[in-house]
Amino acid sequence: TSLSTSTLITMSSHHWLLAWLGLELNTLSILPMIIKPHHPRATEAATKYFLIQAAAAALILFSSTLNAWQTGHWSITNISTPAATVTITIAIMLKLGIAPTHAWYPEVLQGATMNTALILSTWQKLAPLTLLYLMKNSLPNSLILTIGALSILVGGWAGLNQTQTRKIMAMSSIAHMGWLIIALNMSLDIATMTLAVYILLTTTMFTSFNITATKTLTDLGVAWPQSPVLFVIMLITLLSLGGLPPLTGFAPKWLILTSLCHTKLFMLSVMIVIASLPSLFFYIRMTYLATLTAPPNTTNAQHKWRHKMSHPWTLGPTMVMAGLLLPLTPLMAT
Repeated sequence: TSLSTSTLITMSSHHWLLAWLGLELNTLSILPMIIKPHHPRATEAATKYFLIQAAAAALILFSSTLNAWQTGHWSITNISTPAATVTITIAIMLKLGIAPTHAWYPEVLQGATMNTALILSTWQKLAPLTLLYLMKNSLPNSLILTIGALSILVGGWAGLNQTQTRKIMAMSSIAHMGWLIIALNMSLDIATMTLAVYILLTTTMFTSFNITATKTLTDLGVAWPQSPVLFVIMLITLLSLGGLPPLTGFAPKWLILTSLCHTKLFMLSVMIVIASLPSLFFYIRMTYLATLTAPPNTTNAQHKWRHKMSHPWTLGPTMVMAGLLLPLTPLMAT
């Protein structure tokens, strides 16, 4: 059912009711996956997710009805009522977990399993982002840029205090969504490339954490013996998430900053670069904790290295792409 959501929204590019139906299907489809472990944390996460998504969907239905009442049409691509535009934008930001409506997102990810957290961080972003793509010409530009800059700032600062890998990835996701909606305001091509790189890097990290059973920062110190090669590439992917050249994660930030400078938004460019430094700090801190605080040998503390690990066939290509796609930037951006 979840797979049909983006199709429904794309097909319904001229009708808000079908888009709303797709969002509701999406929400109801993921809830059993979150609650499946039958743990109190999972139940709490599913309840929080349901309440937030239902509230956002109700706001979307309300504002689209208001728009239809005042204009006489249900078209997604042409919203002419300012109140409806702002309300729908805020509702979509709530669904995406973008600051300042982000507080639910780290808690839900922490209560879900690694695989479910991966789906919440990647696939579940597609339906609301599709609506933003369709609404591009009607979006309030100053509001979008402000929310994007705030998300980058909050994602960086709030991640400094976290020790759980899922919460760190949640803060990383909030910051990346900030970059993405700023890109959406500039160019759809750059926004699409930013989304593809974000999904690629996030999938690689969550899969690596799942394989090595890394749930906290202290687990990173004993992950080396399980698979040194996997571990090294995981650390490179972390630096790629931070946007360091010459890794893949640098490409979208480079293009977004270039586009902002072309449109004379120099202050915003400087602000988001400075705001992304805390994010880079906690990625580098993770690599430091993993490599420089424990010797690269078998540990006597936890015998995790004795367990046989599964290596999904998709992990190899995603790890290579997470580090080496920067030379293909001109190809990806066109």
